[in-house]
Amino acid sequence: MELTTVWFILIGVLWTGYFVLEGFDFGVGMLLPILGRGEDAADTEKRRRVLLNTIGPVWDGNEVWVLTAGGATFAAFPEWYATLFSGFYLPLLLILVALIVRNMGIDYRHKRDDDRWRRGWDRAIIVGSTLPALLWGVALTNVVAGVPLDADHEYTGGLLTLLNPLALLGGLTFVALFLTHGALFVALKTTGPIRAEARALATKVGLAAAVLALALLGWLGAGRGSAPSWVLTVLAAGALVAALWWNVRGAEGRAFAGTFVTIGLAMATYFTILFPDVMPSSTNPDWSLTAAGAASTPYTLKIMTVVALVFTPIVVLYQSWTYWIFRKRIGTQHIPEPSGVVGA
Repeated sequence: MELTTVWFILIGVLWTGYFVLEGFDFGVGMLLPILGRGEDAADTEKRRRVLLNTIGPVWDGNEVWVLTAGGATFAAFPEWYATLFSGFYLPLLLILVALIVRNMGIDYRHKRDDDRWRRGWDRAIIVGSTLPALLWGVALTNVVAGVPLDADHEYTGGLLTLLNPLALLGGLTFVALFLTHGALFVALKTTGPIRAEARALATKVGLAAAVLALALLGWLGAGRGSAPSWVLTVLAAGALVAALWWNVRGAEGRAFAGTFVTIGLAMATYFTILFPDVMPSSTNPDWSLTAAGAASTPYTLKIMTVVALVFTPIVVLYQSWTYWIFRKRIGTQHIPEPSGVVGA
């Protein structure tokens, strides 16, 4: 296998790692006003702290994957990086701003013992989780489906070009999948009423996600699909159905693994449909940017391969250790009474 193909697969793995890990972070953030609603202000604050504590030890580590994916794309496929980041500048900028706002919310909401202060940062977390989930789906769906490129591989469309029906369906599908993934993670990591409510919500949202995902992957497959991509689509659908079935039976670990696999297979479907292109042109197929045409020199790819072989196992082992250390459940009984909450 050529190094160009190897690095296309590796970049697909990096983006998959980002979405299966950061996906439940986004889901937990979006669920803050739903699962975080208590009987009174004090109970609401406790529930929201429980939700944020489930992702507290891991969310920043999960974001490393997107940095690595972006850096690897820049190094291995510089022309792909140039076309993608120049053409999708505004959506990617909005994602970056939203991520910064969300991260500030997670870090700063507990810095002041004041109800109004926390509500403001809660809104930042909710918006900063929802917007990236939606825009990542829009952006990646456009990449796979094809966008207007000229003969020099320059993007010739505008923002409204990216907001087409297929891409918007992709955005809604990502939101629904991440909500399901996040709800199952909460069910896996909590005790008491939050756990039961998260399981019930995961079933409802998961059914909607299944419908949206089948419509999205079927639409993409009808345009650019192949036999392998259709097999992956069927497997992704099966994994999601299995996740919902296990959730109903109370097997939360297996259910969460099911959505983990579902998102992974969905991303595999995306990259299978995309290859051998990295940026298909909807203007003229002959103007599409291919993996071979966008790649760096063989020497650069060889150096990157050696570095990846050395450091990737270290990162995976460290992150796995982090999840193992913080594997225990948490409930509102573990949260002290908030002295600054109105009504406490």
